[in-house]
Amino acid sequence: MNFSRRFRASVSALLGVASAAAVTVGGVLAATAPAAAQEPPGPPLRNVKYTVFAEQPFYVDIYYRDVDPPNWAAYSHNPYSFSPKAKAQIGPDQQWNLDVQLADPDQWAMVTATSGPGEAKPNIHCVLAVDGVVVATDQGPKGALCSIRSW
Repeated sequence: MNFSRRFRASVSALLGVASAAAVTVGGVLAATAPAAAQEPPGPPLRNVKYTVFAEQPFYVDIYYRDVDPPNWAAYSHNPYSFSPKAKAQIGPDQQWNLDVQLADPDQWAMVTATSGPGEAKPNIHCVLAVDGVVVATDQGPKGALCSIRSW
């Protein structure tokens, strides 16, 4: 067998091995692609609007939910990590408003405001709207809680 025929046979054998390796690697890469890239997107986010005001000017503490906790266990382990606190001066002409986006407002939308200890009774009001529709209101002399959750 002459050199050129052996060379062509060697090259042909190498190309066959390289081709088989490429197919194998391609198959392995395709099989190990991250599953997250193939998952459908989550539920659509819904607009939640929180409004707090009072009949008398007053500083209040406001707790609200601005993200969906990943599950009940995570929330119940530390609810305050999912419920930021704001301090705001409110009154009849001074509202505190916040728009957030939640995937499950029926479960997680919530706003509460309190005037704290003391004799003052500013008569606090809250309003919770989802996608532009008011779904909960409350009022009380020293605080109010707006939520649509079932628990």
